[in-house]
Amino acid sequence: MKIGIADTTFARIDMADFAIAIIKKKSKHKIERYTVPGIKDLPVACKILFEKYKCDIVIALGMTGSKPIDKQCSHEATIGLQEVQLMENKHIIEVFVHMDEAKADKELYQIAKNRAEKHALNAIALLKSKTYLTKNAGKGIRQGKKDEDPIKL
Repeated sequence: MKIGIADTTFARIDMADFAIAIIKKKSKHKIERYTVPGIKDLPVACKILFEKYKCDIVIALGMTGSKPIDKQCSHEATIGLQEVQLMENKHIIEVFVHMDEAKADKELYQIAKNRAEKHALNAIALLKSKTYLTKNAGKGIRQGKKDEDPIKL
């Protein structure tokens, strides 16, 4: 099986390196990487990774600024990624980091690293079976930040 990695030059952190390292460490899946300028270019990159490079799943890595236009671009990219998923009937794991998620570069770096690594593991899990992640359902597991406790009454 093959995992596609779509990332951007706009990102201030090379999240693909984190995802690729985990995939190589935890699986024997082949990897195809496609780097584009910005997040609105990710949907077509993902579609090409599915169609031309025969990927079974794609991880879309992007970083957005903190201004309202950046949030809008992120939303538009998300809609495009959802459309590609439905057209291809395959998962795209969206891994976006917003520059206003942290006050310091070190914290932003840790969020990006954690999110990219955990979502790489999610991609591997989804390729195993549709129920592989079921054991984690409702557990408050987060990517990029500390897990939340599940709510039990």
